[in-house]
Amino acid sequence: MSQTVAAPQADQAPPPLRPIPVATAFVVATAAVVVLAAVHLTQGTSGVGALDLLELLAGPADQQVLDILSGSRLPRMLAALLVGVALGCAGAALQSVARNALASPDTLAVNAGAHLAVVLSAALGISLTAGSSLLSGLAALGSAFVGGLLAAGLVLLLSSGGTSPTRIILAGSAITMAVQSVTYLFLLLYEEETHGLFAWGMGSLVQADVTPVVQLAPVVLLCVACCMLLGHRLDILALGSDTASVLGVRVRQTRLITAMLAVLLAAAAVSLAGPIPFIGLVAPAVVRLMGARIPGLMRHRVLFPLSSLVGVVIVLSSDIAVRAVLGGQAGVDVPAGVVTTILGAGVLIALARRYRDAGPTRRPPTPHSAAVRSRRFVLTVVAVLAVLLGAALLAGMLLGDRWVLTGDIVNWLTGNSSVGMAAMLEGRWPRVAAALLAGLALAIAGSVVQAVCRNPLAEPGILGVTAGAGVGAVTLITVVPMAGTVTMTVIATGSALIAFGTVYLLAYRGGLNSDRLVLIGVGMWMGCNAISTFLIVAFDPWNTVKALTWLSGSTYGRTPEQLLPVGVALLVLTPLIVLARRELDLLALDDDTPRVLGVRLERARLLALGAGAVLTATAVAAVGVVGFVGLVAPHIARGLVGSKHARMIPVAALIGALVISLADTVGRTVIAPAQIPAGLLAALIGTPYFVYLLWRTRTR
Repeated sequence: MSQTVAAPQADQAPPPLRPIPVATAFVVATAAVVVLAAVHLTQGTSGVGALDLLELLAGPADQQVLDILSGSRLPRMLAALLVGVALGCAGAALQSVARNALASPDTLAVNAGAHLAVVLSAALGISLTAGSSLLSGLAALGSAFVGGLLAAGLVLLLSSGGTSPTRIILAGSAITMAVQSVTYLFLLLYEEETHGLFAWGMGSLVQADVTPVVQLAPVVLLCVACCMLLGHRLDILALGSDTASVLGVRVRQTRLITAMLAVLLAAAAVSLAGPIPFIGLVAPAVVRLMGARIPGLMRHRVLFPLSSLVGVVIVLSSDIAVRAVLGGQAGVDVPAGVVTTILGAGVLIALARRYRDAGPTRRPPTPHSAAVRSRRFVLTVVAVLAVLLGAALLAGMLLGDRWVLTGDIVNWLTGNSSVGMAAMLEGRWPRVAAALLAGLALAIAGSVVQAVCRNPLAEPGILGVTAGAGVGAVTLITVVPMAGTVTMTVIATGSALIAFGTVYLLAYRGGLNSDRLVLIGVGMWMGCNAISTFLIVAFDPWNTVKALTWLSGSTYGRTPEQLLPVGVALLVLTPLIVLARRELDLLALDDDTPRVLGVRLERARLLALGAGAVLTATAVAAVGVVGFVGLVAPHIARGLVGSKHARMIPVAALIGALVISLADTVGRTVIAPAQIPAGLLAALIGTPYFVYLLWRTRTR
């Protein structure tokens, strides 16, 4: 009798993984918190270690050890616990309200708004942190809550409720840049009153005692409890607004209450420890990634407490890692948010790389861009802008800490001026020229980036170029304070191009998706800013003003040698970009049209973005980090002369040069002999227009 042997099934699917009970997840997370808290208590600047702490449990207490434990380590550990709980729950709540996995107190500008409120309070002489009295603690919480609520409300309003990942990131990043510009302005103008708040702007867990924690703990726990009570409504709301309305859920009321609770949680964290970034993004993301293995994890009454525990794990782990690697003093000097920002930037980039194209993306045409402008009208616009730019350049030479007359400039040009006047004008004209060249370069780069990304909210900073240049410049200022201008230019430009290349390679997955490029660029921008902050506060804390001035964009002390790279870049790349105007018009439409018409899409994108990156890098090397010009100038130009790049690029270039020239002149004049960096004023000029732009396009 013969037997039939069944052939082995080589392609048989592996058995499904056994689901993990929710209780197990809570036990593991709680155990991790306990272990990390114990390790956290053993670290510090004193010689008290783990054995000393164990002796407290085994025998009579050592008063010195008790003093160190109760006066420094225990308050710091409790602050980390409270901040982790607050930000983890706040991030989960905001993501549920916005139905967007990228929503968090950072991407919605909550932390930036709360930080501005605290800095403004300090500048005005008001208590800026939770203090020894209940009144001061509530005042700090109230100011942070108002600032965070206003910023988050503006972002959600301008991003159509935050349902588009790319739009909410761009809107939140732009509002964050604007708010940070105002914050930097107060840090520079009120240096004595706001001393220490630059580093505190990245979060600090250092506490004098447990009083602030005791004051804010009831607020945090009450908000978490309220979020838990809203959990069932949010579960229904996750099915969709229409379904929730049919089932009796008050959609607007639920979203509003949840958003306000989240903002109050973030404000409590900011008033206690400063704005520690990305906890609200990373903690819920980690929990949601475990949803496939843990049934029922997406229920909000499970999601909120587990996100809080994961938030605590992240805060404690980051603080332990900094002190383990750099020593106990680093826990005082290095902001707690540096590590969390770098971690969060990595998570944002990882989420962006998983982003899948939902179809062709087109830049929504504005009513102005659809209008057909006559050649005479375009020439008139160019002529008017050229005259205004000439007047702005003349004003830049005339105004400043010392006003001069037109005749003084004529005498200087003819060699008939006094020695003092000649020396002053010799130092002033490079500043005027730097503002002119940087404005031209940034505006042209912004036009190219918006065309390639097909997104009217994009600007050169999203390529990571400006932040990359900032890292290079701050590193050089820190390591070699007396470095020459040529060295500064080479280092800043090189680091900017490295950042751009990294962003491009990470965004390229079988093709370049515009939304993926934007999200990864924003992650690179945030990560590089955190590295710059770390370099300043860890290695050169007394040089904060100098680094802040450079990061805020300034023409101070510019020399002709520093202008050479951006001038050469403009001379070489501007004609090439103008020659590629047809390709830019096609790239701004969709992916299919350029291919049909014979354009090699990926090569054209890479060359265009590379040209924009070089222009931005050389501009940043010349004047520092200047935002919003590359965003606003192309929009104004598109509204004036239409969206064809043959017309739009020259108009945008003139507008960009005009904006930076005016910002530089006003900044040198209004509070002379003190100065306001041109980048801060340019951001203040560009922010109202950007808000108007977001409002006009919010439903498109």
